Amino acid sequence: MSEKKARSVAVNRARVTHKVRYALAHPDRMAPHIRRTARDTWLRLKHPDHVDYYRAVMASDTARSPEAAVGSKSHDRWLALGEMQFAYLREHGLRPDQRMLDIGCGNLRAGWRFIAYLEPGHYYGIDISPDILIAAKDTLASRGLQEKLPHLTITRNLTFDFLPESHFDVIHAHSVFSHSPIEVIEECFAHVGRVLKPDGLFDFTFDRTEGAEHQVLREDFYYRTATLVALAEKHGLAARFMDDWETREHGQSKIRVTHRSG
Repeated sequence: MSEKKARSVAVNRARVTHKVRYALAHPDRMAPHIRRTARDTWLRLKHPDHVDYYRAVMASDTARSPEAAVGSKSHDRWLALGEMQFAYLREHGLRPDQRMLDIGCGNLRAGWRFIAYLEPGHYYGIDISPDILIAAKDTLASRGLQEKLPHLTITRNLTFDFLPESHFDVIHAHSVFSHSPIEVIEECFAHVGRVLKPDGLFDFTFDRTEGAEHQVLREDFYYRTATLVALAEKHGLAARFMDDWETREHGQSKIRVTHRSG
């Protein structure tokens, strides 16, 4: 683990002392943070349900920039982060004949690469935001991938009740659980095993902390590795921390979930 990431996972961003130090160190970022805080406070009051709230956040962010809405500060970074996700799964054996479920597919930052690589109809992308899925269709068209016939579907939860049993070789959730309260993650763990093939894998990233678990503005959630591993095991799954992901230039960590053998 890099020194930068080691410092990152030790920080509790919800503490007042951290906020004060951050404000003093980055005065230029305070005005945008105040605007975001005011917007998010209003949206939480208007939408008490987390899905409704986060849909509203994504609608607001996507209206300004679909690439920024999925966490990319520039187009080059959007491309680099998509390539990072794609290359990692290729290195771990992803094949064109496999079926993939991309949870929180966004505007296809990585998805367009998976769609181009996989056989037609083998990519399923789901998201809670209708606004970002419209942007995903724009990405699909601009990349000329219409003949690959990907499935892009709006969803409200992670029960996967509209999908067939034991259908997916690879399930992928990048920067989804970093924005999810623990009950949403548990809902996913309770149902993902049904749609995952017996020898399939489910990779997800998360914002890791080695201190107290916390959240910021109900947008960013920080979890301990042990918490998520134990939660997966509670639902009959095996989970392990992916050390090789830590070498990537990405702030989040990764866990791989599979069916429990034996």
